Amino acid sequence: MKILLVEDDIEISTMLKNFLITENFEVITALDGESACEKFFSDNFSLVLLDLMIPKMNGIEVMSKIREHNTVPIIIISAKDTDSDKTLGLGLGADDYITKPFSVTEVLARIKANIRRSTQYSKPEEQEVLMMGDLTINLTNYTVEKNGTKIDLTAKEFEILKLLVQNPQKVYTKEQMYSLIWNDAYLGDENAVNVHISRLRNKIEEHPRSPKYIITVWGIGYKLGDLS
Repeated sequence: MKILLVEDDIEISTMLKNFLITENFEVITALDGESACEKFFSDNFSLVLLDLMIPKMNGIEVMSKIREHNTVPIIIISAKDTDSDKTLGLGLGADDYITKPFSVTEVLARIKANIRRSTQYSKPEEQEVLMMGDLTINLTNYTVEKNGTKIDLTAKEFEILKLLVQNPQKVYTKEQMYSLIWNDAYLGDENAVNVHISRLRNKIEEHPRSPKYIITVWGIGYKLGDLS
């Protein structure tokens, strides 16, 4: 992973660079704000370590330019340690703030934590999609399509469908369904379940009075239809 280190104190810059290289990071250094921007926009970096008090263009200006185009993690390293300085830096787009003097192990820990968070957020979320007859059910983003056309379900309707498709062999009583979907004690009001089942069938079934997806098990409750 490549880090851009922006620090005009050559001694600090050299110390940090040498240490991070031993930790298997590739480190590109810049001694002023202008060269920092030139290097950043001509390469790809996993993280930026940025001093605020640098010549030609200060750290806040550098950070503002980076944030116009990129969400790369930025850790400020600064001798300015007041709460207002930290608030300003974090408010303008920094992900973390380390005050001088610091230990290299602290810097390393912060680098790893910020890169880890950035990597997790940038990964496309794995989609859990189920195909059932004419239906495509995306359990990740709560969408349902029938023959490629989106069907608008309410949250409760989707939860009922999700419950059944994730447990295809199970028959649910109205009491069980109410308790699981509404997260509340069942007080004998089966009308809530019946109404939602009826609405759901009207939306997903070709023939709601002769359903193939949501089957009534008389005297017990509901189950998923056998579409094999």
